[in-house]
Amino acid sequence: MTERIYLDWNASAPLRPEARAAALEALEATGNPSSIHVEGRAARRLIEQARDKVAALVGADPRNVVFTSGGTEANMLALVPAVGGTARDKLLVSAIEHPSVLAGGRFPAAAMERLPVSAGGEIDLAALERRLAALEGRALVSLMLANNETGVVQPISQAAQIVHAAGGLLHVDAVQAVGRISCDINALGADLLTLSGHKIGAPKGAGALIGRTASLSRLDPLIKGGGQERNMRAGTENVAAIAGFGAAAAAARDGLAADRARMAALRERLEAGLKAASPEVVIFGAAAERLPNTTLFAVPGMKAETAVIAFDLEGVAVSSGAACSSGKVQPSHVLSAMGVPPQLARAAVRVSLGPSTTESQIGRFIEAWIKVSGSLVKRSEGIAA
Repeated sequence: MTERIYLDWNASAPLRPEARAAALEALEATGNPSSIHVEGRAARRLIEQARDKVAALVGADPRNVVFTSGGTEANMLALVPAVGGTARDKLLVSAIEHPSVLAGGRFPAAAMERLPVSAGGEIDLAALERRLAALEGRALVSLMLANNETGVVQPISQAAQIVHAAGGLLHVDAVQAVGRISCDINALGADLLTLSGHKIGAPKGAGALIGRTASLSRLDPLIKGGGQERNMRAGTENVAAIAGFGAAAAAARDGLAADRARMAALRERLEAGLKAASPEVVIFGAAAERLPNTTLFAVPGMKAETAVIAFDLEGVAVSSGAACSSGKVQPSHVLSAMGVPPQLARAAVRVSLGPSTTESQIGRFIEAWIKVSGSLVKRSEGIAA
């Protein structure tokens, strides 16, 4: 049987060997990390070692790292009207954020506003500056470092200057960017930073919210009860997932430069193959800076859900740029915000690579595309007719 090819790393990365080993070791740790006996201290040591490694990945102080169940919980923890000891009257987010940010966290719906993006998928900094200048009171702004669909990298350091000049605070969802591009909390100017372990090859079930300073890591807990995570998240920690998160963070940091260059070269080959086979292909965000591993493309007349199934039958795992809800496919909110026509947005397919993606796998993807693309477009045109 032909080996399957996994090209959906933005959804979840395969488990890194280092993370697997660390998680398995942690599963053997008997003690509760809140206990003071030898077994409890051993479990606590695994968590604190992981905290150090996760902090190092983004240039943060380990004392400001709060472990969560993942990126969604970390975003929810961050998006609260009282941050850094000052009430925030408004939550401003870009129109291309992850649904967990678009949901507004613990801000009332009336207090949240969405900011526009350009046709290339970048936040409109002028619109951000105008809105902040017009606000009465102070805002919390939440922007992703890199978009999960298009891979477009946002001008976060510039946004941070604008936000701070207006007396606001900036939360950055770095879930897709970390481990793929440089992500230093201080260089970015982010006040709060969200990470998710399974995006960099850790076990699912561990994420982190990181404050740039100690005062910014003191927020109103979502889960209350015990004093775990410095009173920021009650409940016994997921020691195995956190230990794996730490190991994955260390591996991602060590391999960042080489992995970034290698994935960028593979993506260039992939996109060249798409263009050669289908000159009419549209690659979203191509004119902007993008993650080195991400391609979101569409061919007019194609249906994304049909394409994903066709690739799957060819042994290639990719994803659709559209979200399914109750069996009805809707255009991607990201592409809608970029002004992409609904019919073209419904054709969007995302391919995302990782450190272990190979030249031969990209070759097989291109072969699969050549095989299925003609029939996909013809079938879709026939259905539309």
